[in-house]
Amino acid sequence: QWQLVESGGGLVQPGGSLRLSCTTSGFDLDSYAIGWFRQAPGKEREGVSCISTDGSTVYVDSVKGRFTISRDNPKNTIYLRMNSLRPDDTAVYFCATADPRYVKTYGCSDVRYFDDWGQGTQVTVSS
Repeated sequence: QWQLVESGGGLVQPGGSLRLSCTTSGFDLDSYAIGWFRQAPGKEREGVSCISTDGSTVYVDSVKGRFTISRDNPKNTIYLRMNSLRPDDTAVYFCATADPRYVKTYGCSDVRYFDDWGQGTQVTVSS
């Protein structure tokens, strides 16, 4: 059974940093692209960043230069390092799998191309 579990969320002050982890099991992580999404209350789920099987990455404009996505396939884990956090980064963060061919063609902004999802981890940026 496929499984993705997010962790590392919490409360952080503006300007602070946080690293999220997405631990996977039940499938060959080497064969899939992974996306990080976030959803704030009352807002649509937003694509934040993706990493494909060849290590190529995509970021939404609002996080470029602040967030870094990476993967450690032997540990079955994907990371999202978040620096210079702002209050509008507050959301539940999710990781999800996708066919890398779709990511290459369409990017990582469309949730329709992502098949399996974790339960999310809460990130709150506040003083």
